[in-house]
Amino acid sequence: MTEQAASGPFVDARDVTVRYGDLTAVDGVDLSATKGQVVGLIGPNGSGKTSLLSCIEGLRKPAGGTIRVGGFDPVTDRTRMTRIAGVQLQQMVYPPRATVEEMCRLFASFYPDPADHRELLDRFGLSEQRRSQVVKLSGGQQQRLSLVLALVNNPQVVFLDELTNGLDPAARRVVWDELRRRNDEGLTIVITSHYMEEVEYLCDRVNVLLKGRIVATGTPSELIREHAGDAARLVLDGSGGNRELRDSLTALGAGVQVRVAGQRLLLDVQPARRAEVDRVLAEHGSTPRDLPASLDDAYLNLTGQAAGSAASEADNVNVS
Repeated sequence: MTEQAASGPFVDARDVTVRYGDLTAVDGVDLSATKGQVVGLIGPNGSGKTSLLSCIEGLRKPAGGTIRVGGFDPVTDRTRMTRIAGVQLQQMVYPPRATVEEMCRLFASFYPDPADHRELLDRFGLSEQRRSQVVKLSGGQQQRLSLVLALVNNPQVVFLDELTNGLDPAARRVVWDELRRRNDEGLTIVITSHYMEEVEYLCDRVNVLLKGRIVATGTPSELIREHAGDAARLVLDGSGGNRELRDSLTALGAGVQVRVAGQRLLLDVQPARRAEVDRVLAEHGSTPRDLPASLDDAYLNLTGQAAGSAASEADNVNVS
């Protein structure tokens, strides 16, 4: 680590701008992470997350701004930066007949002091697939392999684009716990994700990107407190088909939003209307279940979109 990195942010992107012709995809964005911090970047697809991350990783040259990773410029000091940084891309294309073992050995050969890829495969539940062709792995297994390849150089910082896309809940938890363990040992992590639970679990700080600009930043708790809103969120299990109850709640009008979700009714209730809602529920003998405010709520209020909506902005990278 250089003296510059030791005295300031380990990842330091300032006033970064990315353009594609007349389109400004990233508009003067600042993003930083101190040594050992986990920083999240969230926003709708097309908001500029992958474009910004690609610049920080050195895969794309920005139209403006400065970037340093461990004190190195990702463009002019790329060789030195790649020795301290690992990258998991949103999508990867592998040689058609390459095995998991061959890909691990290939990536390890790029670095002077690589990690034991067999241990990494074991940590991420891929030991039994060592001799399998990568193209025959499931989508979730390929995603876990991309994590192994991002960590095989023993990085000081790792950039993870759509960290656990395609993983089932059990595999996702394995990945979270392994990354948290490595973070406890000092690994700096920058992630993008559409899973707000994942961001809330892993991240020390979160940046919300919308139309190429940061619109909010803070800890997950700060974002929830400041942006989730004060509406009560109620669930009525088994009441989705109760038209009389639904009509009575809908008739309350402004400040009460009623949605049907299968066999449930979902209510968003402004504080001033809560007493009336409770009265209607009592008249119908219904008992609601309260949902606490979440990062999903803050995200929705900040971006106007549910997490994971809109078209993909994935960058395909061929490693064959």
